[in-house]
Amino acid sequence: MYCTGAINILVVDDEPSICRLAEKELALPNRVVTTAGTAAQARQRIRQQDFDVIVLDVRLPDGSGLELLEQFRDALPDVEVIMITGYFEVQTAVEAMKTGAYDYITKPFSLDKLNLVIEKAFQRSRLQRENRILRRSKSARSERKLIGHSQAIRQIEFLVDKVAATRTPVLITGESGAGKDVVANSVHRQSGRADKPLVVKNCGTFNKELLRSELFGYRKGAFTGATESQDGLLALANHGTLFLDEIGELPLEVQSMLLRVLETQAYRRVGDNEERTVDIRFLFATNRGLAREVEEGRFSEALFHRLNVFRIDLPPLRERKEDIPGLVEHFLGHLYPDKPAYRMSPRAAECMLAYHWPGNVRELRNVIERAIILSENGLITVQGLPQDIAKNSEGTENGNPFPTLEQNERKLILKVLAHVDGNRTLAAQMLGIGRKTLYRKILEYGITG
Repeated sequence: MYCTGAINILVVDDEPSICRLAEKELALPNRVVTTAGTAAQARQRIRQQDFDVIVLDVRLPDGSGLELLEQFRDALPDVEVIMITGYFEVQTAVEAMKTGAYDYITKPFSLDKLNLVIEKAFQRSRLQRENRILRRSKSARSERKLIGHSQAIRQIEFLVDKVAATRTPVLITGESGAGKDVVANSVHRQSGRADKPLVVKNCGTFNKELLRSELFGYRKGAFTGATESQDGLLALANHGTLFLDEIGELPLEVQSMLLRVLETQAYRRVGDNEERTVDIRFLFATNRGLAREVEEGRFSEALFHRLNVFRIDLPPLRERKEDIPGLVEHFLGHLYPDKPAYRMSPRAAECMLAYHWPGNVRELRNVIERAIILSENGLITVQGLPQDIAKNSEGTENGNPFPTLEQNERKLILKVLAHVDGNRTLAAQMLGIGRKTLYRKILEYGITG
């Protein structure tokens, strides 16, 4: 099993003295050293666990170090291999570097030099793994946080705080766009795995033909086109968190495999007979009613009960409108952080509160981004809002039969401007206000012409 926070080193050498030396001198609090005296033992070791760095003798009693090097690179895509060679075998070690070895050292070797090469090799191995994780995950969004002061948000924050430190799987339910991914980010960020990967995958985007390979990984030659071994999402999320969004989209045939991983923390890559163990915290989200999906035979009952141990329900935005002002303020300040803060006119803010938000927080964010683009002098007005939202600027709302003072003021300004053919100086005089005040109100109310 891969050891959290440690450098996992495999030393392969047929000289027992070198193996004993490695176990004694290379082992540190942040290192776990495993040894093998033959090629067969080395193959068995890599089938059982992952390694970051392998120190490999060129000559072994039952095989060639060069052949093992290729096998190691296929089995462990991120591993770095350091070759041990005799003085007269340097050319062989150079050939090994051309085929993927990180470096070589010659016998007799200095422990200080070997320690230095191991540390450098590990840094490269870690960088390669992190780069792959960044390419395949959305962990860059992990700084997103829950925004709002409604009772619903306070209850969710309470639940997140309680469950984050545990290993319990979490099922997050709610409508599309409500912010289920933000809840998942919050659970990961408050857990003991916050400094480890958060790997995110929407199950609806799986390639159905390659789904098992993408989730579990595969061995070289497992199928046509598998020219090299590849880790799957489970390996990428090892020691961290795997967030499977829209879990209801996962095909039934794969659900039973996922259930086994949840129960045993073990899996097999496609085309591989050996089990791999992992240490993963699982988070799930869905906008479907999974209980109904179970009744209709589209979702595994056993998996549903395993996921439903700890559930967090996220209500739609229309049921927690008191959170809208905070969300608006957040997006105004964070969508374009390199520019001065944007403001929203009171009328535009009222329109936002009156709207029913079928697309939830995702729709609100998109509306704000559009409004910022259409803003004038950093002020968002009704004119910058989509028609479905802006139509709330006229007439009554929320059952109130009387227009607001701002609605009346806007109508009066429009009426006076029309009367004086748009002459703002005359309009200001007729309204009994200064020209600057009139200009400000024209901006606030989104009056054009």
